[in-house]
Order: sequence, then C-alpha cells, then structure tokens
Amino acid sequence: MAVGEYAVASDTGRRRRRNEDNYVVAPPLFAVADGMGGAQAGEVASKLAASALEAGDSEELSGLERVDALIQEANRRIFDRASSDPSASGMGTTMTVALVEGMTVAIGHVGDSRAYLVRGDTMEQLTEDHSLVNELLKSGKLSEEEAHIHPQRSVITRAVGTDPDVDVDAFSIEAEDGDVFLICSDGLSDMVEDEDILDVLDRHRDDLEKAVKALVQTANREGGEDNITAVAFRIAAEAEDGPGIEDTATLPALTDPPAEPDEPDEQTREYAKDEPSEPASDNVSQGIDAKRVRIVLAALVLLAVAAALLIWGLAR
Repeated sequence: MAVGEYAVASDTGRRRRRNEDNYVVAPPLFAVADGMGGAQAGEVASKLAASALEAGDSEELSGLERVDALIQEANRRIFDRASSDPSASGMGTTMTVALVEGMTVAIGHVGDSRAYLVRGDTMEQLTEDHSLVNELLKSGKLSEEEAHIHPQRSVITRAVGTDPDVDVDAFSIEAEDGDVFLICSDGLSDMVEDEDILDVLDRHRDDLEKAVKALVQTANREGGEDNITAVAFRIAAEAEDGPGIEDTATLPALTDPPAEPDEPDEQTREYAKDEPSEPASDNVSQGIDAKRVRIVLAALVLLAVAAALLIWGLAR
C-alpha cells in the first residue's frame, strides 16, 4: 500500500443545522458522500453509502471494478430504503471514492463532490461535476464567473440512490511519490477557489491534518453555506506511518485563521489583558488581622510580667 499520511475534517458549516456529509477513511479506501433529501433523508443516504463502502463486500475485485461495485452496492441500499420508507422517498447522495493499489489510484465518481490531485506546485480537478451549472457551462450558456454565483449551482444531474441503476464515472491515475489527493464536498469547492485550496495545501504541505482543518476554516470564513468535508491522503513510494485520522466532525466554525499550537489567539490575548486582577481574598485579610492581634497580646503579656516583677521587687 502506497498511502502515507492522511487526514479528514468535516463540519456542519455556518448555515445548516445538521451535517449530511459522510466520509470513509479506511486506507487504502477513501470517500466523501454528500447526502440530499428532505428532513433527515440526506444524512441517511450518505450514511448508507459510507456503510456500503466499509462493508467491503467486493474485496475479491480490484481497481476500477471494485470501485464501481462498491458504488453500485451503495446505490442499491439507498434505493431500497427510499422505496420502502416514505419518509426517505427521493433521497440520494453524491459519492467520490478513491482506492489506492500500489502506485495506482482508482477513482469512482457520481455527483458534484470532487477529487483533486496536487503534484508539485500544481493542482488538477480530476472529477467532472454532474451538475446543472456544469452542463450549462460546457454548452457555453454560462461563463465561469456566472457559474460561481448561479442560484442553482447546487442542483446535481446524477446521484447515488435515486434510480435502480447508476452511471459511475470511473478512471485510474498513475500516482507519483509525494502526490496529494483531496476529496471534498461542494461545501468546500463552492466556497473556496481552486487557487486558494492549493495555497492552503501548499502552506501545510507537511501536515495534512492542519491542511484539512485550515480548508474547513477557510470555507466557513467565506460564508460556510453548506456542510464541509475534506479528506486528504499522500502517496508514498514506501508507505510511512501516518498520524492517522483526526475526526473533526465537531470542528468549530472558526472565522479567523487558526493559531499556532500553544499560542493563544488574539481574542484570548485581549481577554487576558483586559481581565481585572482579583482582589485579595477575605482569608488573607483575616490572616493579617489575626497576626496583628497576636503581636498586641504578646506585648501586653510582657508588660504584665514586667510590672509583676517590679512589684515583687519593691515588696521585698
């Protein structure tokens, strides 16, 4: 297995009540699913998709065949649930899956979650969005600028679980040592421009855990209009012991850049600076008063003893 470091961050965002994104980080398999549907159906769909991948029922297959079979199984589970449960009718999910086998990465894709490849100083979008806006863009009816602000940019034209069968885009990438793959939901790609995603990944090139957290924070800072999930993994010719997964599903929606480790942020420093010092406690004051009383009593005792000795001497 050629997987080195890997990390994931997932957040509800600043506008949604629930996180309907789900992910799988089980090297050599990685995936993101962004659910859709009324009530909690979207969350159910993405969870069913993730559980189908984690079950690994197609381990006898490899490469593109396995990726396609896993997504087809997810499609079957979601469609069956939607057909039998009126509250889940019409639910579905996007799915972007990556399977690493040696130095080859097989990718399966449905919907508008994305897979990117960062190689050296460049980043390439590997998947094509199955979305209304992308169709209009390809036909020349929309410009790139119009596509970014189109009110229906979240409308997808293909999803997992909405029909008995699903058409999966599947392809392979021959990876190189040091390549970083990023899989994300549209809560990231809609909020953050590709060049800014690359900039964040470049700044945290040696720490993917920091990178995915920073990507989520950047998306929230730009508005956080949707759930945000980012999964990143690095290809290593000789697999290293990565730091593993940090599940940040409850990552706060920060609006400022993350502080360096062990350094308080500006807000904390201001608070500490303005915080009034605490007055001396009553116990301290009482201790001081008691000490004074003891000194006075000791002086009185000494005076009394001296007077007694003087009287005794005179009496003799």
